[in-house]
Amino acid sequence: MPNQPEKLFQIGINPDVKFGKNFRVSNASNLYGCELGDDCFVGPFVEIQKGVKIGNNVRIQSHSFLCELVTIGDDCFIGHGVMFTNDTFSDLGRPAYTEREQWKPTNIGKRVTIGSNATILPVNICDDVIIGAGSVVTKNITEPGIYMGVPARYHKPLPPNYGK
Repeated sequence: MPNQPEKLFQIGINPDVKFGKNFRVSNASNLYGCELGDDCFVGPFVEIQKGVKIGNNVRIQSHSFLCELVTIGDDCFIGHGVMFTNDTFSDLGRPAYTEREQWKPTNIGKRVTIGSNATILPVNICDDVIIGAGSVVTKNITEPGIYMGVPARYHKPLPPNYGK
């Protein structure tokens, strides 16, 4: 008989997830201990960990990862393959693993669009921001606008009709 895992984790939605009205979650997503507001969509192969809070009218595309300590405001779009992290390795010089006191939060404002394959380190992002695809956000974003690059930097103002 082949070796069996000590603990087998199942893909799915744990009963401790709190959903608002009119939510849609695709198969093969993994959600546990999180909160989703009204009118949210979660694509396939998304993991949303415990303690994550997601506002109303948020769309999270496939293959994205939202770790503990992430908060997302209303009317946001998270593109395909967006990765959030809560561990910067900065204080220990190695992963913090289960040393939760070393983890740091990420707060995403309202009307924020994050392009595919972006990486978001523990930061605060204000309302009305677009993050370009493939960007790496390493510092707080305090002014509305379009940001892109590695590391992400201000590129230009938002279009006049953004968020309307």
